[in-house]
Amino acid sequence: MWAIARRKVASGSSASSVLRQSLSKIRPAAPSAPRGYTTTAKEALLAGGGSKTVRGVVYCSYLGSLVSSRPVREVTSFLQIDSPIQVQSRPFSSDNGDLVDAVVPFMGESISDGTLAKFLKQPGDHVEIDEPIAQIETDKVTIDVPSPEAGVVQKFVAKEGDVVEPGTKIAVISKSGEGVTHVAPSEKTPSKASPEPSPEKEAVDKPQPKAETPPPKEKPKVPSPPPPKPSATEPVLPPKERERRVPMTRLRKRVATRLKDSQNTFAMLTTFNEVDMTNLMKLRSDYKDAFVEKHGVKLGLMSGFIKAAVSGLQNQPIINAVIDGDDIIYRDYIDISIAVGTPKGLVVPVIRNADGMNFADIEKSINTLAKKANDGTISIDEMAGGSFTISNGGVYGSLLSTPIINPPQSAILGMHSIVNRPMVVGGNIVSRPMMYIALTYDHRLIDGREAVFFLRRIKDVVEDPRRLLLDI
Repeated sequence: MWAIARRKVASGSSASSVLRQSLSKIRPAAPSAPRGYTTTAKEALLAGGGSKTVRGVVYCSYLGSLVSSRPVREVTSFLQIDSPIQVQSRPFSSDNGDLVDAVVPFMGESISDGTLAKFLKQPGDHVEIDEPIAQIETDKVTIDVPSPEAGVVQKFVAKEGDVVEPGTKIAVISKSGEGVTHVAPSEKTPSKASPEPSPEKEAVDKPQPKAETPPPKEKPKVPSPPPPKPSATEPVLPPKERERRVPMTRLRKRVATRLKDSQNTFAMLTTFNEVDMTNLMKLRSDYKDAFVEKHGVKLGLMSGFIKAAVSGLQNQPIINAVIDGDDIIYRDYIDISIAVGTPKGLVVPVIRNADGMNFADIEKSINTLAKKANDGTISIDEMAGGSFTISNGGVYGSLLSTPIINPPQSAILGMHSIVNRPMVVGGNIVSRPMMYIALTYDHRLIDGREAVFFLRRIKDVVEDPRRLLLDI
């Protein structure tokens, strides 16, 4: 640049205009920002000694002033009295790689977020690499947030109680400290220029940075006892004893999917009632031998509940319907699904056209489907469809439950165990075999009135089976 300036001055241009043009090429002027180009004392002296043409003009930035031209002699004398050079002190930015963000680590496959429980460090505390600075609480475990680098905690970005996700920035770590003073080469000379630097003062000045460094080195010794350094990846837990991992069967996966879909789709509500089983149990006891002799199958209680459910569905057709988009599909047939527990899982075979069957036909269908289910020979077609489901948890001793709807149906009846309880009959307290029954239904389609009437119809028919003969 100096060679170009000398050639232009030799051709007749003024020194100041030449230097202004040269400097404007190096740093374009910003008319809206009143800042100047800071020329250090060393650069000013070199410029003054290197060229006679440029010796008379040097650009310096004075505190509180705009860019102006000053002779080198004036600048040198001013430097000897008091340093006019601007001293800028600011924290390191991430541009120079000093600031590092501390982020929430990976918390697990099934964990999408957590709560920032507490900070283990405070701004200004020194931390080592991978030293925990905060704790995140999740639904399953508590996870530490490690420091990515050794340094000083500059500030917190999040606060305790915030819900954070993996990768969320919670703190800023400065590898060199909270702030560093940027000192230009010329700034070191003025401080030593007035009393002329002596070896004794230099020796006194040198230990000062050493006195500043010990605090960071002493503080790490205090948090040195913390537990082993956690990694930023998913925490590896030691294998637990007495556990076995077995892949889910296809049937169990299907059952799990359907049950969860049912919970997510339906507005399920359950209503309850109790049934006196005295008359139905007496009917079975009186005719069980004759029934087996004629039909070749035992007479059970399930056939009586299926006949009662058919009567209830005929009286309340909405229980047999289903929502499809913006429409309601009313089914003019009654296919009853029976929940059967097998060693491989729960299956729900369907009794087709139950409204056209008698007690014997229903008992035969139940026995055939239950045998196929236990043997594992039941087909998909025998489990497809169904407009209403009956689940008998009483065979396992269940006293009360809230069954889950079997989609695409709209209701399910739950039977339970028979327990002798004191009941008031004719003004007298007597022991009666009682059963709780539950109806879970889709409240989007079925109102409480229809659900209660349906359950009441089942109670009436089971308590007095003669109603089926008289159709009342």
